[in-house]
Amino acid sequence: MSGLPARLLVVTDRPETDAPEVAARQLRATLERLLRAGAPWVWFRERDLAPDARRALARDIAHLVRREGGFLTIGADAALAADLGADGVHLPGGTTATEIARARRCLPGGRIGVSAHTPEEVAVAARAGADYATLSPIFPTPSKPGYGPALGVEALRTTAAFGMPVIALGGITVDRVSQCREAGAAGVAVMGALMRGTDPEDGLRAYLARLGAASDER
Repeated sequence: MSGLPARLLVVTDRPETDAPEVAARQLRATLERLLRAGAPWVWFRERDLAPDARRALARDIAHLVRREGGFLTIGADAALAADLGADGVHLPGGTTATEIARARRCLPGGRIGVSAHTPEEVAVAARAGADYATLSPIFPTPSKPGYGPALGVEALRTTAAFGMPVIALGGITVDRVSQCREAGAAGVAVMGALMRGTDPEDGLRAYLARLGAASDER
């Protein structure tokens, strides 16, 4: 499958709390606000949850995204994505061509994304048949202090020759969106600025306005 469902990818992130049920409830509430404000595409991440808890929360999020007319990508688990009727799966860094092919069999009509942390990893994902990659961290990010080194927008320019859409991730503030797009990014992925912002709707609208369009297909 070619192309992206949207230029903005919202990455889920539960708030830090000792009460898992509260964190899940707050994530759902924030995501509902974002979807109703026009968030076009959601990547359900939440890698730290136990399998049963992750499946239960993913099922709730899938219902919410479907109800609001958005696109849903499930992180790491192609079988879960297929079970939930998601639009795609996002595989972790270091994914092999065999793993991408296995995900394609689970989701024959879905988008297969891969996390990359160097331009070389983007090239590997493209050759292996992924539909897109996130490249991170482009900038230092408060969501992951010390995560890096930051690649900068020059890394995005390098990946333009690989023939696959690349989404800029990591420290993507509204003011940095244009830099990323001008450097060749097909879109941007945002986590903390939207999932933990005091006014997620206004934040979302600012990103969509800077991107110029909410979606390529919606």
